[in-house]
Amino acid sequence: MKAPPHPHHGVENLCAAGTDLYEQALRAGRVTTRDAEAAAPCLLSFGLLHPVVDDPDLLEPVSPALALHRLLRASGSRIADERRREERLATLFEPLMRITGTRTAGPDPASLRLLSGTEQINGAITEATDEATDELLCIQPNVHYSGPRGETAQTVAMARDQALLDRGCRIRTLYQHTQRHQPLVLARYEQLRGDVEARTLDEVTDRLIVIDGTVAFIPAGEDGRLALEVRHPALLTYFTITFDRLWRLATPMYPQAVHRQSFNGVTPRQQAIAALLVEGHTDAVIADRLGMNVRTARVHIAKLATTLGSESRAQLGYLIGRSGILDREQGRNPAPGQETEPGQGPPPAPED
Repeated sequence: MKAPPHPHHGVENLCAAGTDLYEQALRAGRVTTRDAEAAAPCLLSFGLLHPVVDDPDLLEPVSPALALHRLLRASGSRIADERRREERLATLFEPLMRITGTRTAGPDPASLRLLSGTEQINGAITEATDEATDELLCIQPNVHYSGPRGETAQTVAMARDQALLDRGCRIRTLYQHTQRHQPLVLARYEQLRGDVEARTLDEVTDRLIVIDGTVAFIPAGEDGRLALEVRHPALLTYFTITFDRLWRLATPMYPQAVHRQSFNGVTPRQQAIAALLVEGHTDAVIADRLGMNVRTARVHIAKLATTLGSESRAQLGYLIGRSGILDREQGRNPAPGQETEPGQGPPPAPED
């Protein structure tokens, strides 16, 4: 079996195998070339071993004091080169920076700030919220309300949100439909007092918080431990317009809930699943986009197939298109010839 390649590293991070073999060579006076090439070829690359003059199959160690002096001298040369480069750059740009004009452009370093760790992110959001005088907009995907982290974040958010409401500000939040009956979400609106509204959609963007149209917070990583604080006016305008357009499309949840209607036995959630099915998405993708687990998504798909009388995945796609439920889901009447056949379900009723 071929040995794995030796890991790449610098001499300052000498590997354990290299350290052991170098110590062995210092004690014994020499090691075999074969042992060095097999266990620690880095010793040859760094010049810590060199061939014995009268026997190329053996290697002897370079004195540690001599090796250290040589490596430090090389490091000093690199540092000197970098300092000369810095001096040349400063000489070049110093007169240019004295030129004033109106056509230079570039991002304001203060308009974007990377936040790392839950504590820093929550601290920045709390600080911005404490300065709010008008409105907080929030898009809250399903994933952020699950597990201990979600419960901790909810506790922190409740205190700062109530303080904001007490100052006469407004809060508008968008959730996914799957969160309409989440205990943490329901508890939030049982406790908050003030001008607070919530609506839901089948799908929402990733988490977004916009405060007074002056600062926004968005994720900067997949695990929720990095966030970007945004103060760039163009981006803030874009975030606010996007939120308002989604808000107009959403179904009211609080303070006055609107119950979405079923259509010929197909619930609104199943209509959303049907739309993604005909686009060819897998069960896992459908579940992720609609904020549910795969098992729940498959249960809804099975119920949809039963309602439409489908016996296969391919037939289900055909029957979805023929039933007219997608036209209904998009707020349109069924196209001619696509009316649902009698007996496919009860009259419209509120979704569970």
